[in-house]
Amino acid sequence: MQEFSDHIVYVDESGDHSLTSIDPQSPIFALSFCVVAKSEYIASVVPALQAFKFKDWGHDRVVLHEHEIRKEKNDFGFLRTNAKLRHDFMEDLSELMTSVPFEIIGCVIDKQKHLKKYGEGAWNPYEVALKMALERLLLFLREKCTKGRKVHDVFECRGPREDADLELAFHRTIAGHYNWGWIKRDFSDFEFSPRFVKKGANSTGLQLADLTARPLGLSVLRPGQDNRAFDVIAPKLRYFKTFP
Repeated sequence: MQEFSDHIVYVDESGDHSLTSIDPQSPIFALSFCVVAKSEYIASVVPALQAFKFKDWGHDRVVLHEHEIRKEKNDFGFLRTNAKLRHDFMEDLSELMTSVPFEIIGCVIDKQKHLKKYGEGAWNPYEVALKMALERLLLFLREKCTKGRKVHDVFECRGPREDADLELAFHRTIAGHYNWGWIKRDFSDFEFSPRFVKKGANSTGLQLADLTARPLGLSVLRPGQDNRAFDVIAPKLRYFKTFP
């Protein structure tokens, strides 16, 4: 039987990775790897998120989505009804994100600077961020986990073509096909396995990752602006890289 890693990784992004149509108001692509020990995920993370949902909705079928929370849409429309209710909800959410045990490997790409520096030969921002995050994940696993085990990296489904492209980039990175970067990493210490999950699956780990990606991007895009969400998750940053 395959031996599995003691840790699992949940991944989400903020912004798009296109270099052909860059929004000058938001030229940032952010990638967040949320790494959590499975023992803590089972004992602490999942129960905490379930309790949070039962408090405000009475059930656990709600999927926490940063965009919908921010826009107060759909299951979060009730936040528009009462200022105190919204304040208390955001306080509880901040407490949840502070208290649950996980670590973040984050990468943010400034697409305008990237394109200006590398021109037509600029690498795909998603592939750049993915390579950087996987390299740091490898170092984390070497420190924390037994070598030779299988590590699952869970991504949210975006569409058949997008998922296939991402899976190809993932495997090419692990195989060392990308010849750019200062240090060449040998990923053979572990077996890395990407998994793609729909949002409707209500994955606790993917919801954590969703809540972390945009704050990482905003911390780079608007460094002088108040960013409470980033302040909450900053102590969990195991590695945070901006590029270029």
